[in-house]
Amino acid sequence: MQWENKETVAPASAATGAKKTNVRWMVVAVLFFVTLINYADRASISLAGPGMAKELGLSVVDMGFIFSAFGWAYVIFQLPGGWLLDRFGSKMIYSLSIFFWSLFTLMTGLAGFVTGATAMMVVFILRFLVGAAESPSFPANSRIVASWFPASERGTAAAIFNSAQYGSTVFFAPLMGWLAHTYGWHSVFTVLGLIGIAFLPVFRKLVHSPNRHTMVNAAELAYMEQGGALVNIDPDKKDRAAHQGPRLSYLKQLLSSRMLLGIYFAQYCLNAIGFFFITWFPVYLVQEKHMSIMKAGMVAAIPAVCGFIGGIISGFVSDMLIRRGISLSLARKIPIVGGMVLCCIMVLCNYTDSESAVIFIMALSFLGKGIGGMGWTVNADTAPKEIAGLSGSVLNTFSNSSSITTPVITGYILQMTGSFHAVLWFVIAHAVVVMICYLFVVGKIKRFVLTDTP
Repeated sequence: MQWENKETVAPASAATGAKKTNVRWMVVAVLFFVTLINYADRASISLAGPGMAKELGLSVVDMGFIFSAFGWAYVIFQLPGGWLLDRFGSKMIYSLSIFFWSLFTLMTGLAGFVTGATAMMVVFILRFLVGAAESPSFPANSRIVASWFPASERGTAAAIFNSAQYGSTVFFAPLMGWLAHTYGWHSVFTVLGLIGIAFLPVFRKLVHSPNRHTMVNAAELAYMEQGGALVNIDPDKKDRAAHQGPRLSYLKQLLSSRMLLGIYFAQYCLNAIGFFFITWFPVYLVQEKHMSIMKAGMVAAIPAVCGFIGGIISGFVSDMLIRRGISLSLARKIPIVGGMVLCCIMVLCNYTDSESAVIFIMALSFLGKGIGGMGWTVNADTAPKEIAGLSGSVLNTFSNSSSITTPVITGYILQMTGSFHAVLWFVIAHAVVVMICYLFVVGKIKRFVLTDTP
């Protein structure tokens, strides 16, 4: 295995004397908003779930399998999605992704016309299709950040789009709770699907490759490139016919790297924690803590605010450490390990019946998850430039395998025990594994360089 680190950690000033534009921050703002919608569509099933289960006659195990449908498709289509990103570029594939996941979300409300096993099958299929359509989204986010941002800003940029998974709950959970309470569970899917379709023209107008964006000047382009941004990552339209995309045989090299495997397994565990929050957490508040569905929707936003803040803080602090001369590895690992330590306090909810205490503990745990959730930043730091999309898809394949296992295992734990006590222990075990991976497995974080012979 060959390793190389050609990336400049602290970018030099642009060679040109002109004042640089800051289009890269507008681009990451667009990624933030599209990821808000992305995660709202993922989480819609959790707040619509109680009403759906009651109306359609679904058991907790049925709901567990429905929750997992997204994860099955998301995992299955990761590698094809990454290949398409590297073959056709981020903008085209991401645009198609936004349209189709919004369409399938919109259609999910139609499941109300059937009941029982047929209803379960219809909802499962539609959630499967949402997962398939969303599969390129996070690899595309990471790919775009790698192309637009120098290393000393990449942590903040990745934290911005990644924090949208928490911001989505802040922005949309109260809305979804109100819609489910006032108009029924069908309305949740209808409204979110329409929002996604409406945002697509904004995305297409503002997001382009750095070297082809009309709003970027030479000074900003030089600044990004000198700092390690992969500004020429997408093939030109005239070159696409000859560009065959990445060789899947490169997968062997990725999976032979101890550093990357450590990152991949850690991301599996990070996503398991996050997927508990976006699937079973509202159910936990309703069933275990006896809140109304509307109150659960409002309360779920409080810990999510902390997760959002934690995500932004971690990126800012990590980049600040780099600018102050701390190594890239240490600057990324400090917030990850510290965040996971804080995340583990959620188990204290097993020992209190106070709603206020539960909200406070979960808020701190969410804060820790946000601080420690830097997997996509690390991916942007380490992905080989030739296969940035495919590399992100491998990360997301590992990550979202937990989207399949976590909701199903949680459903069986609930069926066997009748409470969420063991579930919380199950969730924090994943935080412990994340710490082990980054402390003892990953080693030095640096960009992985492919060998000439895959």
